[in-house]
Amino acid sequence: MSDFRRIADRIADDIAAGRLKPGQRLPPQRAFARRRGIAGSTAGRVYAELVRRGLVVGEVGRGTFVRAAPEGSGRALVEAATAVPVNLELNYPSAPGEPELLAPGLAPLLRPDVLADALRPVPATGTPEARRAVAGLLATRGWRPDPDRLLFTGNARQAVAATLASLVRPGGRVGVEALTYPVVKEIAARLGITLVPLATDEEGPLAESVAAAHRTAPLAALYLQPTLHNPTSVTTPPERRRGLARAVLDLNIPVVEDRIWSFLTDDDPLAVHAPGLVHVVDGLSKRVAPGLTVGFVVVPEGRAEAVAGAVRSGGWSAGRFAVQAAVRWIGEGVVERLVEEKRADAAGRQRVVAEELRGFAVRSDPRAYFAWWELPAPWRADTFTAAAAAHGIAVTPGPAFAVDPNRTPDAVRLGLASAPEPDLRGALRTLAGVAPRVL
Repeated sequence: MSDFRRIADRIADDIAAGRLKPGQRLPPQRAFARRRGIAGSTAGRVYAELVRRGLVVGEVGRGTFVRAAPEGSGRALVEAATAVPVNLELNYPSAPGEPELLAPGLAPLLRPDVLADALRPVPATGTPEARRAVAGLLATRGWRPDPDRLLFTGNARQAVAATLASLVRPGGRVGVEALTYPVVKEIAARLGITLVPLATDEEGPLAESVAAAHRTAPLAALYLQPTLHNPTSVTTPPERRRGLARAVLDLNIPVVEDRIWSFLTDDDPLAVHAPGLVHVVDGLSKRVAPGLTVGFVVVPEGRAEAVAGAVRSGGWSAGRFAVQAAVRWIGEGVVERLVEEKRADAAGRQRVVAEELRGFAVRSDPRAYFAWWELPAPWRADTFTAAAAAHGIAVTPGPAFAVDPNRTPDAVRLGLASAPEPDLRGALRTLAGVAPRVL
């Protein structure tokens, strides 16, 4: 066995025995090489091997840190970490009997004469039938979108990308909650957009933070999640929404409002208060299923062609087959039934969270399919994520949502939707046992 692997084994044994603690910083590689009397290149290979085994994590500018203190040897951690996990990262809800509910709506589309039409391209404007059906689906007590302002994309992520691309030039600034949907960070990077974190509290983004950010340098747009914000589950109350609407109206800043989880609530969109500026994004991936989905954008008056152009140029068009399937599912009441069942399911899973994580700092909403766990000291997000993985549980570390890389939370997001409820309960019970072990 190579010398560097023998040294890595000894470090792994120190971690397994608890002589090196989770979150503990290893010496810089040069100092490590001097202490061990080895070449700097050998030290680099030792550290790389420890990273490969999942025992440590390297952070640029900060150093190399121990990830987790496993039970047994360092090799046991690697074996545990590569086991099939209970996945609390993915978050796609499903209802009992969902395939049986969806199949009848697809069957008529498989007739050769119907399928020939369903396989043709569909424009961003969809079809009149689809616009009417989706307008009814998205309507709330205080808001009903104009079908003629509805556009279609392959999924809600593409709807966000197309809308931002239509609003913001490369180099432009977009205000977002300080913790935001990670995919939006990726979209911004690809579009050359700078995300500007907005100050938030327990009710969501502060209107004065929008004005402050705009004074520093003009904001081209905002991307907000006022309903069941991912990852914190915060739903911004009506009075705060009115304040945000006044701010964007005063400053004439367009808004992309992400309502992908809105089917779990009965609240009206921000668009009610600023219809001339707010672009409402939604989709079917959470309501129905992620494998055959459609994204929607309800645009303000005069914005349809600009957003449709971005859909075309980005290659983000919806498939006609998926659009026609959606129309059938909406018209036959299948989507409404799935929503009812998923609302009940989310509430039940939140009760499991409340029972198994009682006493911990968990932020959530009884209607939501996720929870935000602020970890007890001295756990850090990366070390806890690794410790969870060592027990076969995948969670999302808080820094994945942070816009400012210098202000990353020691928290994890728990996606509650994908794991069967018994597995969810067992995973949360395990994590509750892991959390207080470092005192």
